[in-house]
Amino acid sequence: MGHDEETVRLPGGATLHDLVADLGGRHGAGLTRVLTACSFLLDAVAVRDTSTAVPDGATVDVLPPFAGG
Repeated sequence: MGHDEETVRLPGGATLHDLVADLGGRHGAGLTRVLTACSFLLDAVAVRDTSTAVPDGATVDVLPPFAGG
């Protein structure tokens, strides 16, 4: 995406899904496609359910898909 970090303001009650949609709307369908394959940390805790609420002031880390073992 070309950024190490970005500050996003979401309305109250927004979810991780809303965050992905917001970022995709700003940066294009290519990013949305990548984000759907990524893992997320919400304030350093792994989150798999994209309906999870993102509290105001939270930090969301996006972990791209990678192979390893």
